[in-house]
Amino acid sequence: MGVHSSLIVPPAQAFLLNLRMADCNLDSNGLKEFYIPDYILAPDSKPEDVHEVPTCPVVVFVNSKSGGQLGGELLVTYRSLLNNNQVVDLSENAPDEMLRRLYLNIEKLKQDGDKFASKVQEKLRIIVAGGDGTAGWLLGVVCDLKLSHPPPIATVPLGTGNNLPLLLVGERRTLGQISTL
Repeated sequence: MGVHSSLIVPPAQAFLLNLRMADCNLDSNGLKEFYIPDYILAPDSKPEDVHEVPTCPVVVFVNSKSGGQLGGELLVTYRSLLNNNQVVDLSENAPDEMLRRLYLNIEKLKQDGDKFASKVQEKLRIIVAGGDGTAGWLLGVVCDLKLSHPPPIATVPLGTGNNLPLLLVGERRTLGQISTL
């Protein structure tokens, strides 16, 4: 599958993650299984006293211009469910800057003895919503960062061709077929 194959989560799994997110209990901070506190995402934020490590901390990159209005709608949906700093509109912010800042901050926090930041890094996942170009862009950025433990990346296909997800799954599937995987 190529040099990025170890970084990719098949689209069917991304769909199941979206279903799982929809079924989770909301708390005051959104979906706690996926929630990353601001102090990890934004270096200038005040440290938060967080006790429960999320089981699947996620950063979401959305190309709001992909898929007609779907990208913009998906951006609004993810922002309503997660911490706003976890959801990046690629028409406003480049993924390399955000990920570089995130990983530098996590390293600084780990050096300061923050075990929560270390656990978030271990469990971090990325969702990229857009077409093949958007997915390729993000895969390239993660590869260029040369991380010792690159996070798995799930694609949410929004473009017109979406050949990358097709190659990963091997065939086109209906939502009914995907939900049974």
